[in-house]
Amino acid sequence: MTTADRASGWKRYWGLSRTPFSKKLAPSELFEHPGHREAIARIRFAIDETAIALITGEVGAGKTVAVRAAIDTLDHASHTIIYAGNAGIGARGIHQHIAYQLGAAPRFHRGALIAQTQDLLARERDERHKQPVLIIDEAHLLDADQLEQLRMLTNVDLDADSPLALILIGQPTLRRTLRRGSFAALDQRIAVRYHIEPLHPDQAAGYLAHHLALAGRADTIFADDATAAIAHAARGLPRQLGNLALAALIAGYTRDNRIVDHDCATAAIADHAE
Repeated sequence: MTTADRASGWKRYWGLSRTPFSKKLAPSELFEHPGHREAIARIRFAIDETAIALITGEVGAGKTVAVRAAIDTLDHASHTIIYAGNAGIGARGIHQHIAYQLGAAPRFHRGALIAQTQDLLARERDERHKQPVLIIDEAHLLDADQLEQLRMLTNVDLDADSPLALILIGQPTLRRTLRRGSFAALDQRIAVRYHIEPLHPDQAAGYLAHHLALAGRADTIFADDATAAIAHAARGLPRQLGNLALAALIAGYTRDNRIVDHDCATAAIADHAE
């Protein structure tokens, strides 16, 4: 069997209509569990209240997935979503990004740019009757100047009103950063905090079964001990669960297995540990 044959034939071998565990899923296809639903509910609350939400979790825990699902429930005729996935753009870059997303050419001088951003957000809300929602991904990488600019964007009309809802998504270090005294003014404005925990073993098994069913196999492919080994090695993190399960499926295919057994799972885990 050639490498090309293996690359093209493993899905057919397992009777899968598409690659399972893909990130390109409709929100309605996402695996639901209590933590996922709780995160969505809290994000929606922050948006409805034009407040700040802090959503944290380990790498691959499903933070961005939960935000995507929450955004999907919004009436997009009355909300403007501004997504920033690169914290490396700097404080000025945040304002520029907002201006571009709202259809304006950013002004050059920083003071004028900040005023322009505030004016654009206010117009979006008051004239177009659309609530801006600013989503900052990888927010644990934000520096002090960026965090201060975000605080100022949510602090208008003598702290009585905010022109936008702000969703900060990041790793657990973000919580510790915001607890520092220098960020107290922003930390105290956070209305919603939620940490997405890893999946429990039974939830991990449900996650694998759910995504395999979406790909065309509703019956059992993974042996119980293989599922347990993958769930343990992945520490319950959905992204890693998917990565290890895919590797185990390919291992089973190359061995002509009819089921993904513990040996396949062990081989997949070993490959990812290298």
